Amino acid sequence: MNAIFLSASVPSRERAYYETAEPFLIQAAVRELVMALRGKYRLVLGGHPAITPMVRSICEDVGADCSDSVVLYQSKFFEDQFPDENERFKNVVHIDAVPGARESSLRRMRLAMLSREDLGAAVFIGGMEGIREEYLTFRQLHPHAKVLSIAAPGGAARDLSVVDHMGAGVEELEDVNFAALFYRELRLEDDDEAQKSPY
Repeated sequence: MNAIFLSASVPSRERAYYETAEPFLIQAAVRELVMALRGKYRLVLGGHPAITPMVRSICEDVGADCSDSVVLYQSKFFEDQFPDENERFKNVVHIDAVPGARESSLRRMRLAMLSREDLGAAVFIGGMEGIREEYLTFRQLHPHAKVLSIAAPGGAARDLSVVDHMGAGVEELEDVNFAALFYRELRLEDDDEAQKSPY
């Protein structure tokens, strides 16, 4: 497995899934994923105003140089809104916008990002409608890849986790020991990080 796709966002107040989302747990899950992957696997994600700065901050907190191991995709449709943190990543892929069409521009970017042949797994955390679209696209393009939808932080990923884990117990779906969950489900190499306490 060369690369893992991360689909994550923090639902905003006026959007769907806001009521079920737990921003602290979204951040905790993203943090544990970045820590588990650092230096061993490439992390691929779409630029998001809440998640991109979060990933950069986590890298700095743990003293990891994520500039090479993180690949960030951005649609040029949002060029005037790119967070400053984009400049701290070496691997930023800019996808041309569909003029005047936000959703079509996002769809084009997602297709380019999810068509990567090195993606061996996908992790879904929090999120809104876009996460559902990325989930369906990933499933279509990588039908045999591992998909891990994290329930505890809420958002769209919680709904997806129920679909992915039919028959699983409530305890499994609500697990907040994200480090252990990632190491177990993604079959990552053993590391001291797997022993971290749950949030």
